[in-house]
Amino acid sequence: MKKFTLLFSILLLASWSVAFAQETTPAPTNDSTEIEKLQTELKRDQKRLEDWPNLNRYREANSQVEPLTPGEQRVVFMGDSITDIWGRRRGTFFPGKPYINRGISGQTTAQMLLRFRPDVINLHPKAVVILAGTNDIAGNTGPATLDEIMGNLESMAQLAKANGIRVVLASVTPDCDSIKVQSVRRPPEKIVELNGMIKDYATKNSIVYLDYYSALADDHGLFKQDLTYDCLHPNAAGFDVMGPLAEKAIKATLSEARPNIHANPHTWHAKNAGSKKKTK
Repeated sequence: MKKFTLLFSILLLASWSVAFAQETTPAPTNDSTEIEKLQTELKRDQKRLEDWPNLNRYREANSQVEPLTPGEQRVVFMGDSITDIWGRRRGTFFPGKPYINRGISGQTTAQMLLRFRPDVINLHPKAVVILAGTNDIAGNTGPATLDEIMGNLESMAQLAKANGIRVVLASVTPDCDSIKVQSVRRPPEKIVELNGMIKDYATKNSIVYLDYYSALADDHGLFKQDLTYDCLHPNAAGFDVMGPLAEKAIKATLSEARPNIHANPHTWHAKNAGSKKKTK
């Protein structure tokens, strides 16, 4: 009996030891895979620091842009990924028009301001369409207040005007959470507030305000599901909505008489429209 009890105790202790070892022993890791991942991230961050505004992205393309021809209504679209993917990954980018896409995915207004001369001014466009701000709200390059975002947008507008380039300031597009959560980094109320600031600046400075937001948002102020593929970027249908609005805004800013016009899908406001003096 004693031998049986001793044997049972030994077996119980052995099984407990095995179980304990299974619970406490960490799962084996693939060190080489982890190292490769870290090296890739390090190279990416190093490259970003070496060219923070990503001036190299369009350097070669800019050098190949032909001189402006007489009567050419060249327009540059400055922006982030929403502009970047337009006509490249989603939608159609104004076929047959002398429009140049200078969007860079993930960029903030601070980065765009630094590349505004090579990517806009030096291309000698008649007008520039600026769509930016959502990545600033998300903090892609660090925290930024709405006033700081507006400061960068205003600086780009002022640089354009100083170089004889007409300006179209676009609203920030809405987001949603139904397909992929986006509102945590980009709270809808901040988007609405920033758009109000952009519109107010445009109104006071006789700049065309391009209201993408109203066309893309539902009754709750969220990105319409049928116009986006990830609750942040427009899909082909979304760009089909944006294209005609951009065309109207460009036409307005290039017109000889340039009133304070707001381009949106529902109304076409013009300050003092139809207030021409009657001839006696």
